Amino acid sequence: MTTNDAIEMILTTRAMRRFSDRPVADADIETCLRAAQQGPSGGNVQPQQYVVVTDPETRAAVGGFYQRAYHRYEQSLPEPTAFPDEQQAAAWRRTRDASRHLADHLGEVPAIVLFLQPIIPWGSVDDEGPMDIGRLDASVYPAVQNFCVAARALGLGTALTTVIRIHSAEVLALLGVPTRDDGSPRFEIAALVPVGYPLGTFGVAPRKPAAAVTHWNTWGNKRR
Repeated sequence: MTTNDAIEMILTTRAMRRFSDRPVADADIETCLRAAQQGPSGGNVQPQQYVVVTDPETRAAVGGFYQRAYHRYEQSLPEPTAFPDEQQAAAWRRTRDASRHLADHLGEVPAIVLFLQPIIPWGSVDDEGPMDIGRLDASVYPAVQNFCVAARALGLGTALTTVIRIHSAEVLALLGVPTRDDGSPRFEIAALVPVGYPLGTFGVAPRKPAAAVTHWNTWGNKRR
């Protein structure tokens, strides 16, 4: 791949929430996982573990928990009251409908990849007190993004989701993820990523212009 090819893959790795029933080869998932493993990691701790779910019954069970989690979350959200224009209102409706579709059909997606991270003390302490060195999941989400970009390069769609955390305990138990001796969790779910051949098309997603959120040298010094 040339540099421009790599940038094109990154720019067009958008969330895909509708998938065909075309199978995904294990070898392609393994390629994406190798890419994930190359993500940057603080102190090279590489905390992530992956659980790949392709068994139909297990996928359906995970999908059931995801559906329950999403619908509970969705019902807690207030209805938006106004949009700047109809274009943004239509974009919101498309995202809402696609998210609902994924919630209702996650168990049918050919593969589901869960990114786990250990629940461990993180940071350090000296004579001056605790030191904030950032969150442990900062060393996990680069792996998630690498996975998604690699999938895009293979023509596979993905979406980074976290709502399954509402039913973390049930899902981790379903997947046989070990707990501590006292029954408390050893791991948490950092992300759940569906993987399949998308029914939509890849493209650049609507985003704020980078210049609008970039400050040069001091806050407020923007280049427009």
